[in-house]
Amino acid sequence: MLETTTHIQTHTLGYWAVKTIKQHLETLSHHESEILKDDHPEELHQMRVEMRRLRATIIILGRVLYLPDSAEYQNIDDISRRFEKLRDLDVLLEILQNRYYSYLSVSEQETLDNILIHWVKQRYKALRVVAWILDHKIYKNLKKDLKDWVKNPRFTSWDGFSINEVLPDLLLPQISELFLHPGWHIGYTQIDSISLKILEEILNKQGKLLHSLRRQTKQVRYQMDLFTGFYSSKYLDYLEGLKAIQGCLGKIQDTLVLEEKITQEISSNLKSELPNFVNLLAQDRYQYWQEWEQLRHQYLKSETRYGFHIELLHPVTSKNNP
Repeated sequence: MLETTTHIQTHTLGYWAVKTIKQHLETLSHHESEILKDDHPEELHQMRVEMRRLRATIIILGRVLYLPDSAEYQNIDDISRRFEKLRDLDVLLEILQNRYYSYLSVSEQETLDNILIHWVKQRYKALRVVAWILDHKIYKNLKKDLKDWVKNPRFTSWDGFSINEVLPDLLLPQISELFLHPGWHIGYTQIDSISLKILEEILNKQGKLLHSLRRQTKQVRYQMDLFTGFYSSKYLDYLEGLKAIQGCLGKIQDTLVLEEKITQEISSNLKSELPNFVNLLAQDRYQYWQEWEQLRHQYLKSETRYGFHIELLHPVTSKNNP
């Protein structure tokens, strides 16, 4: 496409891209200083969320923008991955201490105490890595280049199109890809619920595929979040549905990761060393799976998918916000 210097008009794709990227940069800057204080682990989570939102913005609006190389979504992914270990440790420590520890026997608690101490030490190292990346030229160049771009944005010939004209074309492919993800059908049965034992076998073999569905749901949710002002309240209902799916699959994933990480820390058999703990994890997974069954049942209905698509086809002009 030819580059254009068309004046940015309210409700054009170009205007919305500049506004959104500017907001992402402001939010990232806010979280940086709070992360380094290390008072609230939630700050790191919110920064990772904002990086994902920035990535989602660039992916869905990429055809409109001529961005600097540092702002390619692969580069944003590389930076985000540097935050993963610290966030994973925060989640594991929180779940282990607040959800399971008090329900275990003294002997199991003593076994986990050593792991907790080790993870706290790892967390300190992971925090230093986060501090390093925030001060590194890779991250600083990303922010600087995007700030410069916001001041003098460059667009393809798509920038002058009204959002209302092209929103369905932007969002429908994302939703279609999500609905076609094979993770929806993992362990699906129309007759009876699967047993806990069968569930464990399924997750052992296909847990990564289910996690992939969660990741894709999250990306689509962030992309849809950009345009809530352009649709009716029904759009918000669908968005809440995706949020519920993401949350439910996230809880399943957390128990799988926790079990995997503790297995790596224990030389003996996990079930013989921590039988009550393993049982609690399995019981929680089974409960979360029941929630997931109800959620996906709705989205496997043709009328739900049809309604979702119809909603995306009809932006509400009167709700647009400058």
